[in-house]
Amino acid sequence: MTHGLIETEEHSALRASVAALGKRYGRAYFADVVAQGKHTDALWLEAAELGYLGVSLPEEYGGGGAGIQELSLVLEELGAAGCPLLMMVVSPAICGTVISRFGTEEQKRAWLPGLADGTRKMAFGITEPDAGSNSHRITTTARRDAATGDWLLTGRKVFISGVDIAEATLVVGRTEDARTGKLKPCLFIVPRDAAGFTRHQIDMELGAPEKQFELVLDDVRLPADALVGDEDAGLLQLFAGLNPERIMTAAFALGMARYCIEQALDYARTRQVWKEPIGAHQAIAHPLAQVHIEVECARLMMQKAARLYDAGDDIGAGEAANMAKYAAGEACVRAVDQSVHTLGGNGLTREYGLAQMITASRVARIAPVSREMILNYVSHQTLGLPKSY
Repeated sequence: MTHGLIETEEHSALRASVAALGKRYGRAYFADVVAQGKHTDALWLEAAELGYLGVSLPEEYGGGGAGIQELSLVLEELGAAGCPLLMMVVSPAICGTVISRFGTEEQKRAWLPGLADGTRKMAFGITEPDAGSNSHRITTTARRDAATGDWLLTGRKVFISGVDIAEATLVVGRTEDARTGKLKPCLFIVPRDAAGFTRHQIDMELGAPEKQFELVLDDVRLPADALVGDEDAGLLQLFAGLNPERIMTAAFALGMARYCIEQALDYARTRQVWKEPIGAHQAIAHPLAQVHIEVECARLMMQKAARLYDAGDDIGAGEAANMAKYAAGEACVRAVDQSVHTLGGNGLTREYGLAQMITASRVARIAPVSREMILNYVSHQTLGLPKSY
């Protein structure tokens, strides 16, 4: 049930429509795609055709003109139906938002219509092998070719999702400030087939359609217009994409949690060992009630973060988005664990399909930023405590 103070009637209608789409595909479709090593193309394109993928992108470029609140709602409901689209976090949410806010007119016309209608995807490359969660240690550098004005990009990235199915990757690099000599972050659109741009798939224990890659950029030559936004904007443009990323990661986690809780509830209502179904016993009922409460609380923080971001409050959204991602990640891990435990031995069988969620649920704790780094953020930015690094 939704309330007007939190979600509008339009939001409720959107939830119902997306839930209906998700139900038509469901977990069986998702599991079959993973088993065959394929991608969720059918669901992706239908979601795009219905306007869900581009709901947050500007109307003048084929989008729905809404915001991250609506886009996160779409991802959450698809996840709750058992068929989440991880590339929604990357392609329309991060890349689409950054290009919408900071891209040139040419970049907007080239990319946004395709991101909205599902015909084009873009990956996002920020994490590096030696930098981890410390974006200030990024060593991928871009330098100008004085003769041509081109950019030359060199570096490595790791754990980059969907590079094989994306036409380009929005890569975070660093350029040298001519005034200070210090390196500052900048964003570049790197085509998948660019010379010197190679990828290696990482062997993961995750059952997901989207694969993870390590990228090597060896003097990748890019035209001057590959730079997105202002060379001097620095962290402003970067965090314009990272806040939606955190909000959408929360949506991804909440959808997974809700799916698992629903499976556990179905089982607890019907599984009978003694006189009553096991759901009548408080040892089963109370832990499920607890994780449901945690999921609902995390959802409220996600909605707050999305509203602040859509209202243009980047600072407020940054704090709330980090909290939402933390709360959703914790709630997801506990919900999955309790759901598996509710089914007992059946929770570990392929028939019920919950055991694989144990690994998947850890993603929201680890990526795109670890819970420890979020606690650092809240300690320093919110509570005003001194840094330890």
